[in-house]
Amino acid sequence: MTNRTIKIFVVAATGISLLLLLYWQLNDPTKDFQVYKPGMDKTGEVSDSVSSENVIIGEFFKKNADFQSDLTENWPSFRGVNYDNKIITSYKINENWDIKEPKIVWQIPTGEGHAAPAIFKGLVYFIDYDETLKADILKCLSLETGEEVWRRWYNVHIKRNHGMSRTIPAVTEDYVVTMGPRCHVMCTERVSGNLLWGIDLEKQYKTETPLWYTGQCPIIIDNTAILAVGGTALMIAVDCKTGKILWETPNEKNWKMSHSSVIPMTIQNKKMFVYASVGGIIGISAEPADKGKILWEISDWAPSVIAPTPIYLGNNKIFVTGGYGAGGAILEIAEKNGNFTAKLDSKFAPHEGLASEQQTPIINDGYIYGIQPKDAGVNRNQLICYQIPDLKTPIWQSGKENRYGLGPYMQINDKFLILDDEGTLSMLQVSSKSFKLINQKRIFEGHDAWGPFAFANGYLLLRDSKNIYCLNLKP
Repeated sequence: MTNRTIKIFVVAATGISLLLLLYWQLNDPTKDFQVYKPGMDKTGEVSDSVSSENVIIGEFFKKNADFQSDLTENWPSFRGVNYDNKIITSYKINENWDIKEPKIVWQIPTGEGHAAPAIFKGLVYFIDYDETLKADILKCLSLETGEEVWRRWYNVHIKRNHGMSRTIPAVTEDYVVTMGPRCHVMCTERVSGNLLWGIDLEKQYKTETPLWYTGQCPIIIDNTAILAVGGTALMIAVDCKTGKILWETPNEKNWKMSHSSVIPMTIQNKKMFVYASVGGIIGISAEPADKGKILWEISDWAPSVIAPTPIYLGNNKIFVTGGYGAGGAILEIAEKNGNFTAKLDSKFAPHEGLASEQQTPIINDGYIYGIQPKDAGVNRNQLICYQIPDLKTPIWQSGKENRYGLGPYMQINDKFLILDDEGTLSMLQVSSKSFKLINQKRIFEGHDAWGPFAFANGYLLLRDSKNIYCLNLKP
């Protein structure tokens, strides 16, 4: 190759390189990008053919075994007996984990999802979706062995959408109430599994199933199921024994069902049901004289996606939080001459104060504990403690070496348990002054381990997206 040829080649290569560099500098490869907002993929929508299918709720039943147990502790609904994700137990909890401890007593495969169990007198209840049968299935298992006692199911078309089932049954001495991914509500007798009634909220109330299916966990108060409908009615009460609708709250503003659950509160000496809908936060009377009446409502803080339940802070104030940058807010409820009002006391972005994307924070002795979302700046994914009512100034953080995900956490006696997304369980000593890691162990090789905990009689139930596990936490 001659020198002239080499020079021509070098000049040509240099020119091409400069043109490519200029194109790279001037061209914007993101010019057609759009900021993603929940709902843009429309994966939560159901086709007309699916929404019109005839679902016979509770149609099938199978009994597999007889059951006897002397266990008495209960975790009967979402966040436990008092809806606070805490339990005081007489069972001593093993803190000295080793290769064999804590022991997995049993595990069972599930349909893909985040639905979690409830526990009542040695029986485990959870709703699952079976893709082969194309069915919502209420399963009743032995807490000690995992053996299936009975199941009741019905056929319904559901497509995988970041998981399927994601709710927790409500259980009492006599009844079990479930809500399926597409808002099919079913009530059975607790022990026998006999079907009592079912309601298709999509059809009966024109409920719009939330994105990624419903995450609302039903509650039972005085043998009455309380459901936030978000369709032609905002909230309803159903007699568990008969299925009779006892009252309906009008939905004049057409607020939608969210992933959050109804929570009972007493504020200004008034019992009420508080719900964070898509549209606003509302308080509805739970008093005999005016059950179902709207006491107050506020739309000044209304994220498009909300999963955690509202929390009563005391002093007539409620904390609400949501994901996708919603952050947190404090509402103040006032009463004068029997009339209630709500106002926005303060709100803050995730990097400015307490926030949560999926799990509901825990209150204990005037302090509140939560795991910050990924968009919380330097505090992202850390367990963090605030003193009520100041939810902007942290008392302490778990630190960058101790970050967690969207998984559950709970308080057992004076200890905290946290499960990260992949199946690592941590036991913590938590107080208003400090954070101490007691033990940590990878329990399973999991994925999206987001389903809430359930605990009773020394047994901890936890799950990833495809399995439920039972751990024995007793020494």
